[in-house]
Amino acid sequence: MAAAVLVTLGGCGSDPLSGGGEEAGDGPIVVSSANFTESEIIGNLYSQALESAGVDVETQFNIGSREAYIPALSDGSIDVIPEYTGNLLLFLDPEADVSSPDTIAEALPAALEAEGLDGLEPADAENKDSVVVTAETAEDWDLEQIGDLAEHGDDLTMAGPPEFAERAVGLPGLEETYGVTVDSFEPIADGGGPATVDALVGGDVQAANIFSTNPAIEAEDLVVLGDPEGHFAAQNVVPVVRQDRLTDDAQAALDAVSAELTTEDLVALNLRVSGDEKVEPATAAADWLEERGLLDS
Repeated sequence: MAAAVLVTLGGCGSDPLSGGGEEAGDGPIVVSSANFTESEIIGNLYSQALESAGVDVETQFNIGSREAYIPALSDGSIDVIPEYTGNLLLFLDPEADVSSPDTIAEALPAALEAEGLDGLEPADAENKDSVVVTAETAEDWDLEQIGDLAEHGDDLTMAGPPEFAERAVGLPGLEETYGVTVDSFEPIADGGGPATVDALVGGDVQAANIFSTNPAIEAEDLVVLGDPEGHFAAQNVVPVVRQDRLTDDAQAALDAVSAELTTEDLVALNLRVSGDEKVEPATAAADWLEERGLLDS
């Protein structure tokens, strides 16, 4: 996968992330992102905030899914990446209790520690997985909740990222939690982005795994099906970092971003990049940081 093209950095830390941290690991801090738009936007927020704090930064955006970037974090190929608390915990520990934000917060540090990683302060901003259908499909099939899809499995094609077919939070979990099976699955590697939305709106699929902050949900009058069993866990944005690689100033810069970032901000940032304006992720990130006084003038 894309992780194979990363340049492996040999820096090793001298001070713990929570310690004095005046001279943490050698070399530039490599900030990365997963392979979807929102992750790249948040990666730009992190990298620009760090640069403003005087940190030497390199970027390696869009490197793939967790299957690629968690090993890249652990082996030192990258140092910082935006993550989402619930799904990250389930990836690290498929048996973890993700029934509430508190249980996730309690279990996540140890799961990250086992990989040589740390999670900083999470943001209020949250972007959850969701199962989405068109308004027409919701009306024709009388859909309100995910479980309502169970009686339509023979006619149901669902789209989502390739890993959704195998992860516990994906098709296996939907079958276990709601009895939902699919006739076929359409893997689309854009993180629930434009290609996934196009497949749904165009009628190629009847349901799709789309993130809840995607502005296309409102723009295309899509319907997010209810999740009464809490199958999709809390998903607060959190910087995940390789241990011993950040100074105190660098950690403070990332914490300042998390302290300001809201779910409404994520929707607005996604709209600027993916909507009619179509600004670059770096531009949207810089404007947001400047508006909140997080960039040195």
